[in-house]
Amino acid sequence: MPDALPVESSDTWMPCADGVKLASRVWKPSQPGRWPVLLMRQPYGRAIASTITAAHPHWYARQGYAVVVQDVRGRGDSAGQFEGFAQEARDGATALEWARSLPCADGKVGTYGFSYQGLTQLLGHADTPPPDALVPAMTGLDERLHWASDGGAHRWALGLGWALQLAAETMRRANDHDAWQTIRRSLESGHFLAEGLALLERHDPSGMGLGWLRLDPQQPQGWRCHQPPTALLRQPMLLVGGWLDPHLGGVLDLLERSQAAGGSASLLVGPWTHLNWKGGIDRLQLAFFDRHLRGRELAQRPAVCSLGDLTSGAWSHAPVEASPPLVWGLRSTGLAAVDAREGQLTVAGEGGGGVWLVHDPWRPCPGRGGHLALEAGLVERGDIDQRSDVVCFTSAPLAQDLQLWGRPELMLDVAADQPGHDLCGALSVVRGGGSQVLQLCTGVGRWLGEDALRLQRRRLQFQPLLATLRAGECLRLSLAAAAWPQIAVNPGDGRQPSGPSGPDHRVITLQFSLRDAQLHLKPLTSAKLC
Repeated sequence: MPDALPVESSDTWMPCADGVKLASRVWKPSQPGRWPVLLMRQPYGRAIASTITAAHPHWYARQGYAVVVQDVRGRGDSAGQFEGFAQEARDGATALEWARSLPCADGKVGTYGFSYQGLTQLLGHADTPPPDALVPAMTGLDERLHWASDGGAHRWALGLGWALQLAAETMRRANDHDAWQTIRRSLESGHFLAEGLALLERHDPSGMGLGWLRLDPQQPQGWRCHQPPTALLRQPMLLVGGWLDPHLGGVLDLLERSQAAGGSASLLVGPWTHLNWKGGIDRLQLAFFDRHLRGRELAQRPAVCSLGDLTSGAWSHAPVEASPPLVWGLRSTGLAAVDAREGQLTVAGEGGGGVWLVHDPWRPCPGRGGHLALEAGLVERGDIDQRSDVVCFTSAPLAQDLQLWGRPELMLDVAADQPGHDLCGALSVVRGGGSQVLQLCTGVGRWLGEDALRLQRRRLQFQPLLATLRAGECLRLSLAAAAWPQIAVNPGDGRQPSGPSGPDHRVITLQFSLRDAQLHLKPLTSAKLC
C-alpha cells in the first residue's frame, strides 16, 4: 500500500437508541476500499481531534485507516444533555457497533485518545464486542483517586480549571455568550481559584466537576469507579502515561487490571506532562494498530515496557533492573526550616532530632510544577526551599550515579496544634553545590480532625518516577504545609478546605519527630511492569 494515500473527510451523524444523534467526522482514503477504523470519542469539539498530543486524523487516514472523531453526547454539535462519564458506557457501545458498520469499514476497530478520550475507550457493555485494540492514554477508572484528588485533597487548580472548561462549553451551546466570557476571563486572570465554585454553582450546578468538589475526597462513598468488561481488559492494549501526569496512577491500575483479567497490555511511560509529549507517540501508535488491526508483523516488535528517564531522557526498552530497596533517614538539630542546608537525608537508622514548622495562611507555601500544577513539569524550586515554612533534608553528594525508580513514600511522626493540617512534599536533585534545585516529583497528604493533634505516624505518597542522579549530585526532600493553588489551603479547624486563605484560617504549627522517620523508594510491584 502506498505510504501516503489521498484523503477525504465528511461529517455524519450516529443515531442512539433514544433518538439522540451524535456528530461525527470521518477521514478516510479517497480511493475505493474498506479500512480499519480508528475511533475517538471526546467532549471538546471533533475538529480539534486531540491534536494537542496526537497527529491530525488526516495523517492516519493517509496510512490506510478510516478515522472517526465523535462529539460525545451534549458536546460539540451532538444532541442531548452532557452527563460526564456516566453516559459513556451506553453511547460508547453504540459507537463501536456503528463504527464497524460504516460503509468504509472492514470490521476492525481500534480506539485511541488521552484523558477523557482515554476513559471513553474503556466504558463498554459486556454484551458488545470490545475494540480490537486500544490505546488509552493518561486516564483512569476511579474518579476519586485517578481524576479528582491526591492524598485526600481535591486537586484544586486542575479540578476547578477543567470543570470550568466544561461549563464554558455548556454556556456556548446555550448561546449564553456573557457567561462564557465571564468564565473565560476568570480562567485567564486566575480569579477562578477563589471564585470558581460560585461560577460553577451559577452556570453548571449539575456538572460532573462541581459534583466532585462537593464530595469528600477522603472517603469512597458517593464516588464512581468504573468497571470495564473483562473481555475488553483482555484485548491488545497500549497504555500510555507520563511521570508528570496526574493520571499516572490510573494507567498503572489499568495495567494491573489487564494482567489480572488475563490480558497482556504494553506500557509506555515518558518524561511527559498531561499536554506535552515531546514529539508524540504517533509512529509507535500506528505500528501498534498495524499489528493488531492489519496483522502486520513488524521487523522489530514494540517493547512490552518502555520507560523514559526524567533527567537523562534515556529510554529503557527492557525491564528496569530492580535495585535494592532504597531507604533514607532524616536528621536535623532543629534548624532545617531556617537553613535549607541543615537538614540531612542520612543512612537509614542514623536519623534523629526534631523540627518545628509554622504555616501562616497569609502567605501559604506555593505549589509549583510536578503533576498537579496548571503548568506541570520539572521546575526549579531553590527559591521555595529558602522559605522558612519549608523544611529541607539533603543527602551528601553521591559517590556514584543513582537511579530512582519506583514510588517514593515518607513515613514521619507529625503533630499539629490545630485539628487539621496538610503535608506537601517534593523530591529534587540538587546540582552545582546548590545552584540548581530541580524538582522531580511531589506528593500531598491531608489530615482532618482531632487525630491531627496527636504525634502520630503519617504516610506521604509521592508520584512515581524514573530519574537518574549523577555522581556529585544530591537528593533533597522538602516538606511544607501548603501547596497553593494545587490544593486548597487548609483552614486548620477540621473542615475540608475549599479555596484560598480566608480570615478564619488558622496559623498551624507542625512538630516533626525524626528519630524513626524514613523515606522509602518502593518498587512498583502491584503489577508486572515488563
